[in-house]
Amino acid sequence: MTGRERADGHDGHPPAAEALAFLTRPGLTRLWTAARNRLERNRLQPAGTIRLEHLDAQEREALSLLLARPVTGSTTTIRLPDLDARLRTSAVGRGLASTLEELGPSLTDRRAVRDTAAAGRASVWAAAQTEVEATSLSAQPWTAQWLEEIRRGGTLARQDPKTAAAVITQAVRILATLFPGTAPQSAPATWGRGELASRATGSAHGLDDGTLLSRLVLRGIALAHGVELPADAPARRALWRMASVTPDEVSSTVLTYGLRPSGATWREAALRERSDHRTETHVTLRELRTLSLEMPPGTHVRVCENPRVVEAAADSGRTAPLVCTSGSATTVVLTLLDALAASGCTFAYHGDFDWPGIALANRITQRYGAESWRMRAADYEYLATRAEVRGTPQIALAGLPAEAVWDEELAPAMEALGIALHEEAALDLLLEDLG
Repeated sequence: MTGRERADGHDGHPPAAEALAFLTRPGLTRLWTAARNRLERNRLQPAGTIRLEHLDAQEREALSLLLARPVTGSTTTIRLPDLDARLRTSAVGRGLASTLEELGPSLTDRRAVRDTAAAGRASVWAAAQTEVEATSLSAQPWTAQWLEEIRRGGTLARQDPKTAAAVITQAVRILATLFPGTAPQSAPATWGRGELASRATGSAHGLDDGTLLSRLVLRGIALAHGVELPADAPARRALWRMASVTPDEVSSTVLTYGLRPSGATWREAALRERSDHRTETHVTLRELRTLSLEMPPGTHVRVCENPRVVEAAADSGRTAPLVCTSGSATTVVLTLLDALAASGCTFAYHGDFDWPGIALANRITQRYGAESWRMRAADYEYLATRAEVRGTPQIALAGLPAEAVWDEELAPAMEALGIALHEEAALDLLLEDLG
């Protein structure tokens, strides 16, 4: 790159392939990194200067050859217009931006990207404002605060503009449907959440819990009624009902056995009759809203994790009341247990001896003050020993360990043996306790 005479007819310049090979030598790495950063901040124009410090001998040699001037100190300043001109007149035959593209990766005009993003966000909010002004929300006193909270929250801004515009438009139309007048009390007849979602998005799941659209709509409903944004599933369901929207309350159920509520309606009578016939019952959230779950004084309810326990209790004609979490404490499970606790019931809990099982047991124990049901360290050690004697294949513990709030010795015992035991391993013992 010094322009010395060569016998190969290239007037002192190496061939392009040799020139590109020269440009990739380690002594130029920091130069290209600094030049790339400067160009990307400067709309890809070779303007201004870059300063390289603490140069080693390899870098000084490479820079001297590239710039056709001696670089002898530990620091040098390079004008990007000069570097661009030097590259164009060398065997490389292209400017700085094109050279950096050749060396890779592709250059990004950061200012253009920021400008495009800003324009996209502006178009989203302009579309939202236009949509609001075309609906009944323009007369709602809370609408401006709703839009401002969404803007400050930033969640919508993190979506691509097309998605963000579609979601905010759908949210505006849904809220306008729910609040067609100037007061929350003017909401129309009850909507099913799936029906409302289908009308707005084309999908019955468009307003499912956890979707961005449902969060935006719930924020608007909360502001309209002057209440806090809900933090859990039961509170979100209550807020939907406040706006005359009925969530799906029939698809999720809780498995029960032996419940004998003392209420006088056919619903309570049906539960008692099924208990008389030793038959399990799946109860929906919708049914729980209408059931009276007053239980006989002193009722002790056993709670298990796996449906097999309920099945075995029914097969063997056990009589004790039993509720199954089916592996997780969902809204419908907690709603039933809340109602039973409110009627004065006490609880005992058994689940899997693995880390998720301990975490679930902690949740039930802490929420309801439940006793442990054959779920202490001694129970675990007994079951582990019995499984070993019987030659039962072992399952290794996996996941993040969890301390058992009811027995500080349980987690260390489980870590020591390293064996997971599913609830079915204790099935015969549990059935003994069910009477």
